[in-house]
Amino acid sequence: MAASDTWQSFPLIDGLKSRRARRFGMGMTVPGGPLEYRSKHEPVPLTEEEQAILTFAACGITGPALNDWNWEKGKGGNVMAGVVGRTVSSSDALQSGAMVIMDDEATYLIRRPGDLSTAELNEVKEFIAKNDFVGAYRATRVKIGSERRHPPVESPYNLTGNEWSLHTPGSTYFLPIEDLSYLYINILLEFFNEEMAVFCLDERRFFLPAGIGKFGKSKGGHLDDDPRKLKSMPMEYAERLLVETACIEMGMMLQNLGLVSQALGLGGFPHYTGHDGGWFEALDFRMAEMPISQYFRVPTLAKMVLKLRRQDAGFPYPLGLERDGEVLLKPYCPPYYESMEAAVHAVVERKFGENGIYRGGIGRGGWREPEKVAAGISGISQKAIDATVAFCDYTYRKSGRFPSYLPAYHTQMGFQSVHLDVDFYDEFYDPSVVPEVHRSHMRDWHGR
Repeated sequence: MAASDTWQSFPLIDGLKSRRARRFGMGMTVPGGPLEYRSKHEPVPLTEEEQAILTFAACGITGPALNDWNWEKGKGGNVMAGVVGRTVSSSDALQSGAMVIMDDEATYLIRRPGDLSTAELNEVKEFIAKNDFVGAYRATRVKIGSERRHPPVESPYNLTGNEWSLHTPGSTYFLPIEDLSYLYINILLEFFNEEMAVFCLDERRFFLPAGIGKFGKSKGGHLDDDPRKLKSMPMEYAERLLVETACIEMGMMLQNLGLVSQALGLGGFPHYTGHDGGWFEALDFRMAEMPISQYFRVPTLAKMVLKLRRQDAGFPYPLGLERDGEVLLKPYCPPYYESMEAAVHAVVERKFGENGIYRGGIGRGGWREPEKVAAGISGISQKAIDATVAFCDYTYRKSGRFPSYLPAYHTQMGFQSVHLDVDFYDEFYDPSVVPEVHRSHMRDWHGR
């Protein structure tokens, strides 16, 4: 149990009212300006228990996803891609958002529900049922670095205003990472079925069909390519929908971190981290590189100008995460699959294969009669699969990667947690800005 178990009964409304970004931790320094201040205290790292509770808040496994859905054939139910729930909701129950946690001693990856065997998943559920958050933390984390791993704090890796406060000794840093490839393919399988019948165009090639021309109704196919019906969308728009959906999941992780920080009496703040290359290089992801002109698919004339000016520099981007021969984060695209066709079929197999989520793996969910439910869930139509394969193959051939505008792994914002230096706030602020739960934290949790 926690050193102080009162946080578990902390009123939600009080947490919402007191939620603030509180940046200044013990051992920190504001180097100049009207709030110039040097902490009189040494940094105090978060304990494993404090980290475990925050990790649970951000991405903890809580039990079965309900999937209370209309599962009639053709009614969209089979877009769902998971039967396990976490503390934050996830589009289609994919739970594809990963979490990296780092402190002064180590950097960890928190495994997602889909990364766990049924036995491991049940073990984590038992830990959570007993409020053993440390047990769940240890059961799901994988050490990927023996020290704090992060990119430089200077621009362009971060906003200038955050440089003074990031990655300071004693802090714990939480970085949500979203797998865009899995989410994208799953959405496309729904977009390109007979019911939704969405049609995609390549805005960077005169709005021609994005590899799916033969699937349009004007060619005898099933996708609605009549622009007057507003079912035709540019690739950029489709990917923007994808990224916004992914960012909502990451944002909920940060909101939970903020709320539980209030309950624990910890400081913390969310902030911009949107530098895919820098973050993933620092975390030792498997990386690739291509010229800027290719990465952004610039027009031919602009490409020639970049080369003449010697400005067509290499642009790094992440492929996947591997440690000691084990693949920890594997996107649904090459080089981890031989082709986009193989990647699409892997997503379908994960859902509706013999041991897929809605076949042999359906027992991981919460239904009383899972086999009966599985028997009533239809698979994905071959037409939808074929159109998705054609579109994904086109995207990869034209862009050299998948998705087209962003790499398969993406991060947008992070959260840093610290033990608050109350003296700083008392120096510059009205006493009411620091609630009692923060003022008493060091006494209640650390006996100080």
